[in-house]
Amino acid sequence: MSRTRISRALLSVYDKTGIVEFARELHERGVQLVSSGGTAKAIADAGIPVTAVDDITGVPPILDHRVVTLHPKIHGGILADRSKPSHDDDMATYGIEPFDLVVSNLYPFAQDPGIETIDVGGPAMVRAAAKNHAFVTIVTDASQYAPLLEELDANDNTVGDDTRRAFAVAAFASTAAFDAQIVAWLQTSDDQPQELPKYIDLALERTGEALRYGENPHQHAARYRLSGTSSWWDHVEQHAGLALSYLNLYDADAAWRMVHDFGNSPAVAIIKHANPCGVALADDLATAYQRALECDERSAFGGIVALNYEVDAATAERMVAGPQADLIMAPGWAPGTIESLIAKRKNTRLLSAGPPEAQALDFRQISGGFLVQDAHHFAATRDDWRVVTKRAPTDAEWRDAELAWRICGHVKSNAIVLVKDGQAVGIGAGQQNRVESGEIAAKKADGRAAGGACASDAFYPFPDGIEAAAAAGVAVIVQPGGAMRDEPNIERADELGVAMVFTGERHFLH
Repeated sequence: MSRTRISRALLSVYDKTGIVEFARELHERGVQLVSSGGTAKAIADAGIPVTAVDDITGVPPILDHRVVTLHPKIHGGILADRSKPSHDDDMATYGIEPFDLVVSNLYPFAQDPGIETIDVGGPAMVRAAAKNHAFVTIVTDASQYAPLLEELDANDNTVGDDTRRAFAVAAFASTAAFDAQIVAWLQTSDDQPQELPKYIDLALERTGEALRYGENPHQHAARYRLSGTSSWWDHVEQHAGLALSYLNLYDADAAWRMVHDFGNSPAVAIIKHANPCGVALADDLATAYQRALECDERSAFGGIVALNYEVDAATAERMVAGPQADLIMAPGWAPGTIESLIAKRKNTRLLSAGPPEAQALDFRQISGGFLVQDAHHFAATRDDWRVVTKRAPTDAEWRDAELAWRICGHVKSNAIVLVKDGQAVGIGAGQQNRVESGEIAAKKADGRAAGGACASDAFYPFPDGIEAAAAAGVAVIVQPGGAMRDEPNIERADELGVAMVFTGERHFLH
């Protein structure tokens, strides 16, 4: 392993967190410091010797600081290949001194997008130093200060190949993410049509340690976020239980989005294999949990439970008595509730989180590329719905129809959802035909759907689906409509005395 000595450093950062302390540590190790702008001022104000960039270049910052470090005496010192005599000759000819360390981070474009936060000098220095990592160490984040100083102390002020290469990888990742943010912003200006962008650059970074495993134990897995940003999942707190796996995160994300899609009433959603097996609203959380569980208690074992209110003692008591969940997620936990669950369910993962983030786009990988679409959302409102039968729903039936439709949008297609009095009583998911989804939902409901609502995520092609819903006892059917045979379906609903509502909006979910 080759090592390079740190004798001269260039420091030019936007985020000055820890930079003065780092500069002092470098100075105490005999490193000559060169800096620019606000970084140089902060270092000098701390009484640390530093040479200003313009003292080296002979040119002050110009064009409102758009040009500061873009000069051969700076970039020549960064890019020189010290194994080539011709580079040594050029440096001697033009009075260029080499830099061994470059410390630079970029403007916060993602937080404040605009022309003036499109950094030019910073990425140029970062890329130059990263390219020449055989001789130059590039530092782009304050978290790298301490480990670098430790390595210098342990190795007589030298840095090894592995560190320089790892820091170079991080540097190129930072400039790639920066450019991706600019590309996204330039394609979403006010005068652009509202359509999917031509270019989507995904710069991702792994967060923390690898996950416990992927969909199966033999698959490796990790969580990634957009580079240089903070993910909503970064702020989720785990209080107890086993380490998270790929499916824990996938299902918990689905459950959390779902349970926050029902308004302000206490709500509980129980997810198993990305599909809800129980959903309910109630006046209190404990009752909502119990009613969600009653939809399909057998499937709830090993599932994900999401609650939209703080877990209180009554709810925790019912969860202890209920089937073991793999993961329980809530906005918070009342005193003693975590301890009571740990005592009986030590492996269950207990999480707390804030409201979910809105998503703009949905990505799905296919061979050699991606499919991209607007993220799933309900565009049509109740005002857009249309009663197509002679009988209109009652107020209670409307409430059940709205909840059934909302749940249906979170169920894998083909989806049929039966709801009665704010409680899902039967859910049929993921079947190759709609009739069988309806049969599954009716079987799970076992008569409890009488007088309630049936939701179908897509239109019924034939009256047999209408007949199956009526046989389950529902009083109202909510569906998108739009089938070639809508009229025979409407006629059959009228014959059966069932109200039917068209939403005008399909909700397939694959």
